[in-house]
Amino acid sequence: MRNFLISNLPDRTDKPRKTGITMVMDKGLSVREAENLVESGKEFIDLIKLGFGSALITPRLEDKLAVYRNAGMSVYFGGTLAEAFIERGEFNEYLKLIRKYKMTHAEISDGSILLNHNQKCKYIRLLKEEVIVLSEVGSKEEGILIHPVKWIEMMQQELEAGAWKVIAEARESGTVGIYRPNGKAHVVLINKIIAKINPENIIWESPQKSQQVYFIKLFGANVNLGNIAPNEIIALESLRLGLRSDTFFQFIRKKEKEPN
Repeated sequence: MRNFLISNLPDRTDKPRKTGITMVMDKGLSVREAENLVESGKEFIDLIKLGFGSALITPRLEDKLAVYRNAGMSVYFGGTLAEAFIERGEFNEYLKLIRKYKMTHAEISDGSILLNHNQKCKYIRLLKEEVIVLSEVGSKEEGILIHPVKWIEMMQQELEAGAWKVIAEARESGTVGIYRPNGKAHVVLINKIIAKINPENIIWESPQKSQQVYFIKLFGANVNLGNIAPNEIIALESLRLGLRSDTFFQFIRKKEKEPN
């Protein structure tokens, strides 16, 4: 939906999208807040992540799931919830939970626990038989550095195991994983990753505006971005279209002046 015409806007992919995905982090919105989010953002939001283990204690969970699904948004539990079940030896209970709430997507991560990577890939293969799987690579802990070669190997193996997309970790703070503690992109790491992994298969967690700008300038309007705050959806879409100063000249092509 566009309320009026303006030239030189980049083409945006249509839903259901394979690229240009926007994943929103819901850290415990109420049903009413979810309805407000849908009203303003349903055209632009593809995925809703129920952050960390918040689904366990979110009031009226099923009502909120219905709000999102009726708006054409896919919802899934944050990877930390899966980790909580795995660490307790209760992965089968997690599968039952996925079925109970009729989830179409699920996330497997190991940002909080130590998990053998072969075992992580096994969980991906098990889940892909039932749902669309997203896997997350990177630690949530500050100061834990993963060599670029290891990042690439893990992403490749998780995609081969059946992950639809791999999520590049940043947390909701945007200060770990693919970012430095000050929030700036870890450029060397990112460049090495994209030299081996198709960027279309990656969702870059980008909670900060400067991070969103970085990836839009690097890949264009249809880059996959995640961990977006609910109140930043219209602002992000404006960035994607070059309608904020940060990306203003990314897509514009000035018309030649008419002769006198």
